[in-house]
Amino acid sequence: MVLLPLVFIDCAEEKEYIWKTRMVKVSAYNSTVGQTDGLPTLAAWSDTLVPGMKAIAVSRDLIPIGLDHNTQVKIEGLEGVFLVKDKMAQRMRNKIDIYMGNDIQKAKEWGTQELEIQFLTPIDSTENPN
Repeated sequence: MVLLPLVFIDCAEEKEYIWKTRMVKVSAYNSTVGQTDGLPTLAAWSDTLVPGMKAIAVSRDLIPIGLDHNTQVKIEGLEGVFLVKDKMAQRMRNKIDIYMGNDIQKAKEWGTQELEIQFLTPIDSTENPN
C-alpha cells in the first residue's frame, strides 16, 4: 500500500482590492453608557471595543458602498489604519465616528470635521478601477 500526501487546494477565488476615497463628517465617541446603546464596549457586530484600538463606527448608508465590518480605513491627518467595528444610529448620514476609548475630553476636542477617508474594498468584476 502506498500512502500519498493529501494536498488541499483552496478553490476560493482571490479578490483584488482597491482604495476608494470619500469625503465624510468625522466625529469621535467613547465607551460610555450615554454615548452608546446599553453595553458601552459592545459594538454592533459583537466586537468588544478596547481603549487604544483603532476602530470606527460608520453611518449605515456607507455600508453598501464598501464600509462594512472590518473594512480597513485611512483617515486624513491620522496615522495608521482603522477598522470598521461599529454602526451608528439610523438617522446619521455620510458620517464616521472614531473610537477614543474613555478619553471624553479628547473626543470633545476632536469635534466634527469634514475629512477625506480611504477605504479598502474588493474590485467589482463589473467595475473599471482605472
